[in-house]
Amino acid sequence: MLVLTACSGSKGGEGSASPSSDASATTPASPSDSASPSPSDEPEPAPVDLGGRTIKISAWWGDIEGKTAGEKAALEKRAELEKKYNVKIEWVNIPFAEYLDKLTTSILAGEPMADITMIEFKRALAPVKQGLLLPLSEFTQESNDINNEQKRVTKLPAIAGTEYSFGTPFVSAVGMYYNRDLFKKLGLQDPQELYNGGQWNWDKFLELAKQATRDTNNDGKVDSWGYAGWPADAARHLGVSNGAVFVNEQDLSSGLSDPKLTEALEFVNRVWNVENVVKVKTGNKTDWNETNTFKDGDVAMSINYDWNVGDLPFEVGIVPIPAGPQSDGKYTYANTAQNGYFIPKGVKDPKIVYQIFEEMQDLPQTEEYLGQDWLEGRFKNEADIKMAIEHVNGTGRLSLEEGVPDFPFYAIMDDIIKDNKSVAATIEKNKQAAQAALDKLK
Repeated sequence: MLVLTACSGSKGGEGSASPSSDASATTPASPSDSASPSPSDEPEPAPVDLGGRTIKISAWWGDIEGKTAGEKAALEKRAELEKKYNVKIEWVNIPFAEYLDKLTTSILAGEPMADITMIEFKRALAPVKQGLLLPLSEFTQESNDINNEQKRVTKLPAIAGTEYSFGTPFVSAVGMYYNRDLFKKLGLQDPQELYNGGQWNWDKFLELAKQATRDTNNDGKVDSWGYAGWPADAARHLGVSNGAVFVNEQDLSSGLSDPKLTEALEFVNRVWNVENVVKVKTGNKTDWNETNTFKDGDVAMSINYDWNVGDLPFEVGIVPIPAGPQSDGKYTYANTAQNGYFIPKGVKDPKIVYQIFEEMQDLPQTEEYLGQDWLEGRFKNEADIKMAIEHVNGTGRLSLEEGVPDFPFYAIMDDIIKDNKSVAATIEKNKQAAQAALDKLK
């Protein structure tokens, strides 16, 4: 949702007045003038007429509806550009389950399903390696915003060493969420106090989780839990908090031999299978739906996402992922959901298409700060908004293992969490398959 609103304009930064499309308003120098006209006296080039062409922008969610001031401004800008370039700008919503197959098939057929398409970074690996996406160098120029200080459009991280993707500034809060009401009820120390005091680490997290797991009404059953969530997520996030990844984003090498990753997996196993501080609602420890168990109100903490914590019946707080023993002192998270816009191979006039996208971001500022509407819809406490903006947003490290076909990520998690196999034996068992999967992308 954040990327949608940001890239569609409601989260855009300050925009300058839109350039006039009336080139005839400029008065040329008189023929009697002996001096050549200066650049400022020359008429502005007329915009390219695209002959009524439809410019399609695709994602796996719906278009903005014009409900907020920012969305209204974005729709007005879109209409202005449609007239200026003689185009129709169309938002295409394609279900996530069908998205990548449709994109790949359409590009291979020479008819991309969209001129600009949103793709998750981890799922862009394969089409990048297949040569199906254009690098930024093929459709951007020095004069574009992406290459100057205005930064209404930003370059996103390189994929396998080359820049392909672009986006607009937005706020994303991936971190350790906690039920502040439950913390107060149980008399536990607020995690933000620990973070502000430089003590927010794995040990403190586990200490709080153990303290929160208790029988509060003395009926012999645990009714308050320390943690809930998806162990696959915990493995990735706690991995990067300890300086380790499953797949190195720069050279696409395996991280399974890194002892820092082994340490993280051992800790995840301890949380789920040794300390027993995790509420498992579905009966399946590795079910993704356990991400939602935090919403029940009887769970103290959960590694979670801003898009998943709106309208909760309790006050939610946020801190970064706790630091691991091998942390370099910087708090981070596994950015598994990094999305970006790409231009597929085969798109006609990609430079003009990209230029139109940049001009779509030339919008007035409608919020006091970036992400205001979104964050105020999730957090009731100003300290949490400040934490999300200043200490969580933008600190992630790319996590790509899900985008590598046949990489045994889920097999590893099943062996450790479901089947209680040792971490060392599990890693050894899956090393060869992991390397083989990565070799196919090289």
